[in-house]
Amino acid sequence: MTSLRSDFLNAAKARGYVHQCTDETQLDERLMAGVVPAYIGFDCTAPSLHVGSLVSIMLLRLLQKSGHKPIVLMGGGTTKVGDPSGKDESRKLLSDADIAANMAGIKTVFSRFLTFGNGPTDAVMVNNADWLDQLSYITFLREYGCHFTINRMLTFDSVKMRLEREQPLTFLEFNYMILQAYDFVELAGRHGCLLQMGGSDQWGNIVNGVELGRRAKGHELFGLTTPLLTTSSGAKMGKTAAGAVWLNPDMLPPYDYWQFWRNTEDGDVGRFLRLFTELPEDEINRLETQEGSGINEAKKILANEATRMAHGEEAALAAAETARKTFEEGTMGEDLPTISLSGEETVYALLVKAGLAASNGEARRLIKGGGVKLNDVAVTDEMKKLTPADLASGPAKLSAGRKKHALVKLA
Repeated sequence: MTSLRSDFLNAAKARGYVHQCTDETQLDERLMAGVVPAYIGFDCTAPSLHVGSLVSIMLLRLLQKSGHKPIVLMGGGTTKVGDPSGKDESRKLLSDADIAANMAGIKTVFSRFLTFGNGPTDAVMVNNADWLDQLSYITFLREYGCHFTINRMLTFDSVKMRLEREQPLTFLEFNYMILQAYDFVELAGRHGCLLQMGGSDQWGNIVNGVELGRRAKGHELFGLTTPLLTTSSGAKMGKTAAGAVWLNPDMLPPYDYWQFWRNTEDGDVGRFLRLFTELPEDEINRLETQEGSGINEAKKILANEATRMAHGEEAALAAAETARKTFEEGTMGEDLPTISLSGEETVYALLVKAGLAASNGEARRLIKGGGVKLNDVAVTDEMKKLTPADLASGPAKLSAGRKKHALVKLA
């Protein structure tokens, strides 16, 4: 096995970021020769990214800390098409206004992780609508369509999965991989970009870009993917019963974000500390070997570090203090998620409203199973109601299990 010399590849592999690389040895040499601009694309399908995108963001951060230049590509153009990767059906087509609003929300997260500016290793943010919206269809097809064969495109997972499951794949979506490949060529020409990175489901699209750059422009380009993240129990990373774990605080309060990391499975603590914090390896080695109360302390450190990076020191400290008061003192921390009560409502409906259960049915099953408490007293009647009079002396604490809590206040 060839030993690597570049700080970036060595650190990326050691911390578990690398799944595949098109030419690791050659990329390593290029990283040693000078600053390498590298990009990851983010389509604007929602007003916030979720923790499923966090590995990519942390990889860009590591790239910058290793002395190279991150390029954040906003998919203002490709979102109009929709990436079929990992999907059984077509993505919902969004209006230009929806895409612009989503992009505005997504952009805010990157300044917490990257340093932007005009320096050689400062991050830049670009929008592929700047060039994709200007394409002349026939000219584009003649210049670039000749480098793609249908035979090859049919072998890519994003296409094969749809066809094998007999799900329709529109011609619009079929074009996505060509447009993503063209993005890489454009970024190589505009910003000297040499490396595209992304999740493992993007491998085919990334290889397309590497090959298109070589065939159409004579560029030597590289691709690198991160592994698909699942938890030790096999669940997809970033999904909970209440929905996605969003990175923007207006989509998910910092306390809930902190709790997501605090609830990490024991077997994932070391891996997540390497991927989602910047703690040194010897400290991670110590933390991941803890047992009992020790592993719970390691989870708190993970939650503190991850929340600090995404939401700042103050939010992380407030979330940790709220958790301490809630779990260790049995009192109501001020930073708990809060919902309002303006009239009579069932407890099961409030559980759903607070994000403590995914549906009314699940909430009622939680109550029947003895998993719901109101002000630390078990709720036994699945049809129990809460009224404004019940809150006359102050907010009520609603709990689902031992780890999920919310405050119910008067509207």
